Amino acid sequence: MKKGMKRVAIALTMMAMTMTGCAGCSSDNDSQEPTLIIDPVVPATIELTRAEREMVGHSNEFAFNLFRTTTKTAYEGENGLNQPKSIIVSPISITFALGMLNNGAVGETQAQINKVLGFGETGADGINAFCNKMQSAAPTLDPKTKVMIANNIYLNKGYELKSDFVQIAKDFYNATPESSDFHDGKTMGVINQWAADHTEQMIKEVLNPSTFNPDAVSYLLNAIYFKGSWTKKFDKAETKKEVFDHAGLTKELTYADMMHQTATFEYGENDNYQALRLPYGNDSYQMTVLLPKTQKNALPTVPTTEEWQQLNQQMNTVVVDVKLPRFESNTDIDLQDIMSALGMPDAFNPAKADFSNFCYAPTYIGLMKQVAKIKLDEEGSEAAAVTVIGMFKSAVPDEPEPKIYNFHANHPFLYVISEKQTGAIFFIGLYTGY
Repeated sequence: MKKGMKRVAIALTMMAMTMTGCAGCSSDNDSQEPTLIIDPVVPATIELTRAEREMVGHSNEFAFNLFRTTTKTAYEGENGLNQPKSIIVSPISITFALGMLNNGAVGETQAQINKVLGFGETGADGINAFCNKMQSAAPTLDPKTKVMIANNIYLNKGYELKSDFVQIAKDFYNATPESSDFHDGKTMGVINQWAADHTEQMIKEVLNPSTFNPDAVSYLLNAIYFKGSWTKKFDKAETKKEVFDHAGLTKELTYADMMHQTATFEYGENDNYQALRLPYGNDSYQMTVLLPKTQKNALPTVPTTEEWQQLNQQMNTVVVDVKLPRFESNTDIDLQDIMSALGMPDAFNPAKADFSNFCYAPTYIGLMKQVAKIKLDEEGSEAAAVTVIGMFKSAVPDEPEPKIYNFHANHPFLYVISEKQTGAIFFIGLYTGY
């Protein structure tokens, strides 16, 4: 790899269907009066109708609901409450995966998926249109930021998908089924290679012998790749070791490599948070960091969609003294209970799931999980998320103020990577220092 780390964000989603009951800028640190860096490249735009804008709003509501439920359950594992691990998830990856699968669902199963994803009455057609537009337009927004979205379907030999489902997958997701014998000892490697090829080799294994089911009817995959650098990079010489406060959850004294710069950024705050927006490239994509004002609780409360929108409306361009930790974190979360709790339990119930528009065999979701990771440093962000959905066998079928604002992220915070013009959320995470 060349000197200077590549900035990559990746989301990869995979669904396995199993038949039921059958076999570079300089730092502003030295400037007395930091100035806003304006990129001369005019970004492309994603033209959305009023209805589609409402869909994005509902989709983001799903993102926050997903993350709120995830953070609630993620700390009940081996780390306990004294050392809550950091979390990152990719809501839009789940939207693509379930959106594609949803065209095979009918009745209450489909209605529940529509509602959970936030598309309500617009249903599968609305999800398809949203995913298609994002897949086509997102890569064109910024020549300095690389975004790729890909989908694929692997079908087990001897099974047939419904023709309408196949056509929709081709038309809206650019996915064409590939048939192979899942018992040939090669298919798992082929799927993993596809994942590697569509994530710049960052994610090389999405299935292993314990998760790959050779009796599956099909595996559906979605990969989202994001590569961007900060519009205003941090000077590595300014990065120093500083205490990271866990706010009473532990008495352990820990340190973080705290990056630092003083420059003009979009900044806002309310009673609960300070909010800082860090743009990538030509500002088509951005990371918004939400830093709790109080340290009484180390785990920040996930905002509602309304709070998120209000906070974004309160942003102003001001001079900000920024301290942000350089960090890496990873997540491996079982999503079956989480998605069921969010409102789509039937899809996981072999007696109730109805995916009869998918193939000529009854199926249900028997596995759903996401593995994700992020790396953030002076140059930008590198992140990856892998969501696995498997169908298993069943025994039963204003003017800125003239001052410098301090934004010192030395205690747990939330962050959101989103597309600026539509507001669509690609990644949402929590950094706890662990």
